Amino acid sequence: MTATQAVSPPTGTPAPGRAAGLAIGLGSAAAFGLSGSFGHALLADGWSPAALVAARVGGAFLVLLVPCLLLLRRTGLPSLRQSGGLVVYGIVAVAGAQLFYFSALQYLSVGVALLLEYLAPVVLIGWRWAHGDRPTPAIGVGAGLALVGLALVLDVRHGLTVSAIGVAYGLGAMLCLAAYFVLADPRPGVAPVPPLLLTTAGTGVGAVVLLLVGATGLLPLAASTGATTLAGASVPWWVPMSMLILVSAVVAYLTGVMAVRRLGSAIASFVGLTEVLFAVVFAAVLLGQVPGAGQVIGGLLVLAGIVVVQGGSAGAPSWAVGRVVYRRLRSTMRR
Repeated sequence: MTATQAVSPPTGTPAPGRAAGLAIGLGSAAAFGLSGSFGHALLADGWSPAALVAARVGGAFLVLLVPCLLLLRRTGLPSLRQSGGLVVYGIVAVAGAQLFYFSALQYLSVGVALLLEYLAPVVLIGWRWAHGDRPTPAIGVGAGLALVGLALVLDVRHGLTVSAIGVAYGLGAMLCLAAYFVLADPRPGVAPVPPLLLTTAGTGVGAVVLLLVGATGLLPLAASTGATTLAGASVPWWVPMSMLILVSAVVAYLTGVMAVRRLGSAIASFVGLTEVLFAVVFAAVLLGQVPGAGQVIGGLLVLAGIVVVQGGSAGAPSWAVGRVVYRRLRSTMRR
């Protein structure tokens, strides 16, 4: 599938649905951002990464199965071509991204692995450029600001390790994340798959793939039913697991697909960068991991980069982009 170009009016006025798409995208990023804190608590309790991810996406599949079947009764079964896309989405965008990421953590620090994965927006810019959609200078500037800010948020200066195998896994996660945004954005002329069906099929296929990989012994499958610690309190294991399934999988994936459909893959991928910001905030509240001043500055740079990309997505001249950024910042300050 190819990414659909998101076009805004040259006056800088947001396209219909753009504001709603941005809100949905931020909500999806927040939901995904919670997974780090809840996952960290379960990993500390003895869960293995493969078992944790399989339970997360498998549980999401079970939650969505009945609503999806009711949807299929009304819309009918997907075509053979759509079914193939659903399988690819589940393998690459759901199972592949998480498998590569957790494999990278065996060789790299969390910051370095996550930074490699979130180079996906840059890959998407190159992908669209290769297909004749040359990025505007504003998009280039926004990409640079977002990546510099992301490096500060992740604080990659400390604990940096370099491993060829780890970097390969990290780049694999990056490609899978880029594929997530491309696969969730339907091709022109092809009927899009409803977000509910895409999410249900994707999590189902992803869970099966993860369990099969775990059964081969490549990744251990271990679980624990002990108590976990969140925000300084002891809670049963099923509390963070339920949140992982319902919020960080069901809500996150559904709203993520909806955001891509409204914003286009390129802009949605940059909005997705805010997942890191949400993850830092949630980790500070739930795990006591308070960010430093450099991370706060990096967060502001990421947000600035997103605003610039939003304003320059239509290829508007630099003065128009500046006017869009000024208007949005002024509107935000008035609130």
